[in-house]
Amino acid sequence: MELSGDSNKQPYLIGSAGDSLREAFGMALVSLADRYPDFVVLDGDVAGGSGTHHFRREYPQRFYQMGIAEQNMMSAAAGFAATGLVPFVTTFAVFCLRALEQARLSVAYPGSNVKIVASHPGLDAGPDGASAQALEDLAAFRSIPGVVVISPADATEIHQATEAILLHRGPVYMRTGRSSAPKILDGTNHFELGKGNTLRDGKDVTIVACGVQVARSLKAAEMLLEEDVSARVVNMSTIKPIDSELILKCSIETGCFVTAEDHNILGGLGSAVAETLVQHRPAPVEFVGINDTFGESGEPDELAEQYGLSPRSIADAALRAILRKKP
Repeated sequence: MELSGDSNKQPYLIGSAGDSLREAFGMALVSLADRYPDFVVLDGDVAGGSGTHHFRREYPQRFYQMGIAEQNMMSAAAGFAATGLVPFVTTFAVFCLRALEQARLSVAYPGSNVKIVASHPGLDAGPDGASAQALEDLAAFRSIPGVVVISPADATEIHQATEAILLHRGPVYMRTGRSSAPKILDGTNHFELGKGNTLRDGKDVTIVACGVQVARSLKAAEMLLEEDVSARVVNMSTIKPIDSELILKCSIETGCFVTAEDHNILGGLGSAVAETLVQHRPAPVEFVGINDTFGESGEPDELAEQYGLSPRSIADAALRAILRKKP
């Protein structure tokens, strides 16, 4: 069972900084707990960093401290799922990569109803530095058969996505985030697994973004408007399964793309969009993301500037994509 709704409500405006996605996730768990008594939370000794401390405080009997043993936690989650419970496995994204073998064999191979939720992804991990910045998690989990992969854009979407993955039957990998996130979506938004959401219409180029890059993409569209360029912005929070129908519609109507993600440009959102286009309706694509390198310590916005993830970088990529369109 999955949630559904109108994915084309607009317009959306960037508001002041709100909850971090990790804190929003923890509060979403609390808000859902009484309605869904069969889910539990497994923590890898990072409840303070993943936002699940909210749930631990309110529902300690449903919170399991697994320690710094992520491989064991992932396998234990499959065991919980076998009893009919729905376990949320919560840790930092880089530690999910440590347990990738168990996620593949214990969770995905039998189709266990486990929800893996990872905080501190990408350069958003900021001062924690390269060792803590997961730049390859979307690619890793996207490549595992049967795993749904999502990266919501703000606190509102995290709340809706948490309920959606709870109702979805099967393994899911969801990114949250470390830093405070701008408010993008309003009360009219309805999250649906497998569907993108057009936040801003435009005719010259389509910017497809996920996670923290959605807010930056909306700022880039404002910059482009000052240069007489009309940019469409799509929040593609579900990376697998990708919304091929929406991508092809945008290809017909705008003719070129920019993809924006806080992740390696290899294997993530950009690859998913490009794979769809090359199979059905090829169009120029410019990739904004980490250019196959490791990050370093710094504040997220500073790192975004340095590694080419800023609104200006997205806007410049849009101009390059437009130049590549067939006359």
